[in-house]
Amino acid sequence: MQKSIVNMCRIVCTLLVIVCVMGPGRVAAQPAYPDRPIRWVVPWPPGGGADLMARIINMKVGEILGQPVVIENRSGAAGNIGTQIGANAEPDGYTMTFGYSGTLSINPFIYEDTHWRQSDFAPVIFLSKVPLALVVNAELPVKNVQEFIELAKTRQLTFGSSGQGSINHLAGVLFASMTGANLMHVPYRGGGPALNAVMGGQVDALFVVPVVVAPQLNGTKLKILGVTSAQRSEILPGVPTIAEAGVPGYEVSSWNGVMVPAGTPETVISRLNKAFNEALDDPKVKKGLVDTGYEIIGGTPERFTHWVDSELEKWGPVVKQAGIRSE
Repeated sequence: MQKSIVNMCRIVCTLLVIVCVMGPGRVAAQPAYPDRPIRWVVPWPPGGGADLMARIINMKVGEILGQPVVIENRSGAAGNIGTQIGANAEPDGYTMTFGYSGTLSINPFIYEDTHWRQSDFAPVIFLSKVPLALVVNAELPVKNVQEFIELAKTRQLTFGSSGQGSINHLAGVLFASMTGANLMHVPYRGGGPALNAVMGGQVDALFVVPVVVAPQLNGTKLKILGVTSAQRSEILPGVPTIAEAGVPGYEVSSWNGVMVPAGTPETVISRLNKAFNEALDDPKVKKGLVDTGYEIIGGTPERFTHWVDSELEKWGPVVKQAGIRSE
């Protein structure tokens, strides 16, 4: 009997030792997030607007998190390739995806097989919006938005874009549908060639980001008629919005945000959201974004979800009207 009691005590002591040893080990296996670099998939090439935006903010976010945020450019298929990579990543907080207006609110209506859905992602933050400016060739006999509409009702005018289904293409389609203007779309392979075409007189008009055309305000090749945002642009404060210039309700913006794979822990999303909001409040980051034409948004993950939902509702009918389909 005494021997049995001794053996039982030995077993209990052994179990206590195992528990004590395992406890710290389990804690060590779950280090505080993040404990290694985070990759940020940008589904566009280096040097573009999305890449520029990400590089203005990524270093500050990494500084706040205590780990580098490494940008990984994965371009192709109008942003679908990089977005798919982000959707298929492990939901552990170590892969973020740059969400863009084209990929999230337009591509779903153009590409039948994107291999990803909005439900594959969880929102982190709504970063910013970028309005467009309606510019025309300097020789076009119009001085404002109303005169442009009136001229486009008497004869067909052309407008360029950076490609089929791009935000500046759909901005023109929406403008025409709301005003009755007779506008013919002429796609180019990028924003640069499209702008050159307007300046050279090959097309009449273009919707383009304000920071690109701001240097042309004092030139002789372009006229800037209006901006597409709800409020005037800080880059072009003297230029009226298209809504106030006679097309009430017209609003178009390119926009972006951050997403992680669905299933990422809420604590991780909250940590990332806080870090990005802090970065957006940094004076140096603010200046970099505003100087390049971005309207800073920030806020909760839910704010980004509501915006994406509203944009999907807005652009679906416009894409259908334009008859845009992937080739």
